[in-house]
Amino acid sequence: MRRTVDDLIAFLTVAREQSFTRAAARLGISQPALSKTIRMLEHRLGVRLLTRTTRSVSTTEAGERLLLTIGPHFDGIEAGLAALGELRDRPAGHLRITSVEHASQMILAPALAKLLPDYPDISVEIINEYGLTDIVADRFDAGIRLGEQVAQDMVAVRISPDFGMAVVGSPSYFEGRTRPDTPQDLTSHICIGLRLPTSGGLWSWPFAKDEREIKVRPQGQMSFNTITLALDMALAGLGLAYLPDNVVSHHIASGRLKQVLADWSPPASGYHLYYPSRRQPTPAFALLVDAVRYRA
Repeated sequence: MRRTVDDLIAFLTVAREQSFTRAAARLGISQPALSKTIRMLEHRLGVRLLTRTTRSVSTTEAGERLLLTIGPHFDGIEAGLAALGELRDRPAGHLRITSVEHASQMILAPALAKLLPDYPDISVEIINEYGLTDIVADRFDAGIRLGEQVAQDMVAVRISPDFGMAVVGSPSYFEGRTRPDTPQDLTSHICIGLRLPTSGGLWSWPFAKDEREIKVRPQGQMSFNTITLALDMALAGLGLAYLPDNVVSHHIASGRLKQVLADWSPPASGYHLYYPSRRQPTPAFALLVDAVRYRA
């Protein structure tokens, strides 16, 4: 029985991660050992559960049926075990959060620096990504995104005020160039793009003024999936970047960056931590929510 349970956990992990490499790392075993476990499980059941290619792993019809049948039961067991933490003297547990780099640096990291030393039995894993993530399917405890990106069926907790955005470039970039007065002028400038993994496209820069709203698709030689690199390239004089004002304000104050289109740059709606409404928060999760909650 124990062997069957372990094998089913291995199958669930591969099916949900859609990767033997990631699943093996998550289970703490080698990839060859995991592959052997799945092959033996398929042999005992007499059906193929997973379809493997050189680049991806997906469930077969039988595998999808098994995933849907046993997955909720194992999730229930995990939830039950996590709930036992309420009986401990100190909150404990592992929390997985999907966030974006900016929120992680400005909000999560400072909050965790204060929280975790007092609660050594709590561990936190943060995955930074700008695409929209299904936190239930991907087994995250919570997500952090801008307010307008949070689905209505989620519990949302504001963790930051609204913040401004700024189009910036270095003084060396503007040498010999006319500064843009309108968003349309950006078509003659080198813009540094932010790549969104969900769509695979570049983030379109939003602008608004006098009830007019315009989105500009950045055109340039570079695009990244991290604002840190976009900032570095803007500081190096290689293009214009559109970044949160609290990321660039000290560079603007020091003269290393110049802001343009300030009257066209609308504020962002602030970050929210969100989680499913049916989730019963564990003491560890409740502590995290309280630590990051925005208090005006």
